Amino acid sequence: MGEFELIRRHFQRAAPADSAVVLGVGDDCALLQPPPGEQLAVSTDMLVEGRHFFAGIDAMALGHKALAVNLSDLAAMGARPLGFTLALSLPAVDEAWLSAFSQGLLALAERHGCPLVGGDTTAGPLNLCITVFGSVRPGLALRRDAAQAGDDLWLSGCTGEARLALERRLGTAWAQAVALDAHTQATLEARLHRPEPRLALGRALAGVARAALDVSDGLAGDLGHVLAASRVGACIDEAALPLAPALAGLPDTWRRECLLHGGDDYELLFTADPARRAEVQAAAQASGTAVSRIGRIESAPGLRLNTADGRQVDWPLRGFDHFGTSG
Repeated sequence: MGEFELIRRHFQRAAPADSAVVLGVGDDCALLQPPPGEQLAVSTDMLVEGRHFFAGIDAMALGHKALAVNLSDLAAMGARPLGFTLALSLPAVDEAWLSAFSQGLLALAERHGCPLVGGDTTAGPLNLCITVFGSVRPGLALRRDAAQAGDDLWLSGCTGEARLALERRLGTAWAQAVALDAHTQATLEARLHRPEPRLALGRALAGVARAALDVSDGLAGDLGHVLAASRVGACIDEAALPLAPALAGLPDTWRRECLLHGGDDYELLFTADPARRAEVQAAAQASGTAVSRIGRIESAPGLRLNTADGRQVDWPLRGFDHFGTSG
């Protein structure tokens, strides 16, 4: 199968009539028309076999995740998806793999009204690069540099399950020691391999929250990006962190490692004026997404943790580093 037949068979779909796509797959460039008066939001993520996903991972789940992690960036800005491009490097043309991958990819795209509008394919090591395009009204984008001392610190959903799933897959002793039933194990695997971008919540928070980002490299490490950009600090209440049942039995050290330094959660971490708590809860309810108030933004730099046993300790702002280590 040639390159253009591969694209036509597995990836070329007609865009919905009411989408922002003027011209999609098949020309030198795609043409998008954002809604009048809105700004364009653009984000790119790359997934590399052996670095971001295991060799032999389920192709349908990989297709889902490849787009989900990009849509999560739009969610963090309060943006609405318009379309995306896919650059795909393949070691060989495998019809069954391509069929499953494209199904996972395009099912999520259709669910969120984000059609594939172009890209590239080539021979080489398995590598996926997606660029998403979205739009947001001027002045409503949720940015990292807008947090203010006194703000509430909020988190959607919960963190840590994807990290526990990863460590179990790697055979790490402390993770393997956790006794899990089949349903809970499946939940962990889904959190790692099929994350759900919080697009509805992000859009509902536009104009309500101040600063936001998605949690991809660990809660504490990603929070550090907001604190640095906004020139503030923060305090997290350990008892307020939402705890998934699978993590409840972990020793304190590993539970905190999962909750605060795990990655691949793709939840939204955001700040808001305490006077807007009711609006935050209304946004959560309207989007069908649970949120928890986990701490506060402070003027003193750095991160502090109020532990469950009543102590306050300085906490490292570390997360996953692609050119270093997670520690």
